[in-house]
Amino acid sequence: MLPGILAASLLTVLSAIHCYWACGGQWGRSSVIPEVEGKPQFHPGKGATVLVALLLAVAALTIVGQLGLWGTALPAGLFFWGTRFIAGAFFLRVIGDFRLVGLFKRVRTTRFAYWDSHVYVPLCLTIAVLTFFAAGRN
Repeated sequence: MLPGILAASLLTVLSAIHCYWACGGQWGRSSVIPEVEGKPQFHPGKGATVLVALLLAVAALTIVGQLGLWGTALPAGLFFWGTRFIAGAFFLRVIGDFRLVGLFKRVRTTRFAYWDSHVYVPLCLTIAVLTFFAAGRN
């Protein structure tokens, strides 16, 4: 149960950070968007940031459901497959797009690349592994 609680807690914190950014917060914002030659590769709007926050919160709640902490409020299969999907999605983020993000990125000299290698990839791997163990609970 502990791996699932840790994964859900991390996802909840990440969701809160995205809510902070959606409300205009600036802390950490300069190093979370992939860049090439000093130019951000995209400019996420408020709506996209809120959507990511909601998806992270739903992921946390799905893991909590897999742990059996929701009782029978929703079908068990939703939690069973949802938790496996979450683990897979974070593992794919670890692998990356072979260009700007993940273990196999080619662009490695930007501020984002530094943080991706030292924080984001290890964090995503941690979430993937914790969620994988939570998924095997039943």
